[in-house]
Amino acid sequence: MDCCQCQGIESVFDKKVAAKDLKKYRKKGPTGTTRALIEALKAEGIEGLTLIDIGGGIGVIQHELMDAGVASATNVDASSAYVETAMEEAQRRGYGDRVTYNHGNFVEMAPELAPADIVTLDKVICCYHDMDGLVGASSKLAGKLYGVIYPRDTWWVKLAFRTMISMATLYFLIRRNPFRAYLHSTKAVDAVVRSNGLKRLSYKTSGIWQVVVYSR
Repeated sequence: MDCCQCQGIESVFDKKVAAKDLKKYRKKGPTGTTRALIEALKAEGIEGLTLIDIGGGIGVIQHELMDAGVASATNVDASSAYVETAMEEAQRRGYGDRVTYNHGNFVEMAPELAPADIVTLDKVICCYHDMDGLVGASSKLAGKLYGVIYPRDTWWVKLAFRTMISMATLYFLIRRNPFRAYLHSTKAVDAVVRSNGLKRLSYKTSGIWQVVVYSR
């Protein structure tokens, strides 16, 4: 991958992190905002639909929606450890043959991907520098539902998140890792999504996060 951010993701989210995430998921299931997004999508009726899950980690959204009746899924992640773990878990659950796995930069891959009924990005927007490219390409591929989780931009979230970003940036600079976190404007994200013909269907906040589902 030529993308420096994706190279950083590959380094940060390694096999050790993936194994820890999988252990937690098997013990507790989806939690917090991820559960909220899954429930919001399921409430719209998803049986027989298709899914593209971008930056889905060990595949929590994929696993839960496949169990709820989604027909097939496409997984895209910049972490090879996450792709491998998501694949192994899907095979263990008996539907590995209904999920397509892609390792790399979604924005670069997007032109080659077929649209899906549902597209999800769980805490991915804040991990990518080119918001317009990521949100624009992903929302274009959403045939029915588009679900995202990303930081709010209220004044106190901005203050807290920017402090966290500064500390994280220093940490990654010391480790010579190109990974960075980003706080993108809610208004700007919403405008890009709406420019692709989607409208807001549901909205929920939890701490610094906002869970938004759009429909076409």
